Amino acid sequence: MIDPRKAALIVIDMQNGFIDPASALCVEGAAATVPACSRALDHARELGMPVFHVVREYAEDGSDVEAVRHAAWHDGGKPVSRACVNPRSLDELAPLAPQPGDRVVVKPRFSAFFNTNLDNVLRRLGVGTVVLIGTTTPNCIRTTCYDALSLDYNVAVIEDCTSSRTPAVQAANIEDMAHIGAQMLTCDEFCMQGLASVRDVAAEVAVAVRGPRA
Repeated sequence: MIDPRKAALIVIDMQNGFIDPASALCVEGAAATVPACSRALDHARELGMPVFHVVREYAEDGSDVEAVRHAAWHDGGKPVSRACVNPRSLDELAPLAPQPGDRVVVKPRFSAFFNTNLDNVLRRLGVGTVVLIGTTTPNCIRTTCYDALSLDYNVAVIEDCTSSRTPAVQAANIEDMAHIGAQMLTCDEFCMQGLASVRDVAAEVAVAVRGPRA
């Protein structure tokens, strides 16, 4: 069984600029996951899990916006930046807002690990398992999942705490992540059982490689 204190809940991009239907970067389906995300957050804190809010903050001049997204960002009022007319565009929704003890990481691209200090902080905390919630499943959740697996973390995804632009896209990406080794949970399972069903695959492989200690 994985010690929850050695696992981290990572909340990705649950900001108004990605959730508000009026935003040019709104992810259809993200708003519907807010209650489940809030439940998962509350339970993670009860378990003593470190909580990381991984968010975006685009430069006001758009110099760090992905090229493929720049036109939509610019023409749509520059959401998720301080130049946006909506002053709350950068904020996470109130039920998901950071609380004392939570950590906030600003990422410049889709993955929570890309050009951030997340890996370094997790290792200093002794964290070997990451539990992912947030949006969007095919972009930020999936790239974070694959980077975490590449870094030899155990990865769990609370699937009904993630969202995509269509149910078909959601289902396909959940299936792909499960196939590559991410472990899937529902919010109910996480809130009732914690991480009891999550295998410590990284530790199992470490034992297989080095053999059991005498």
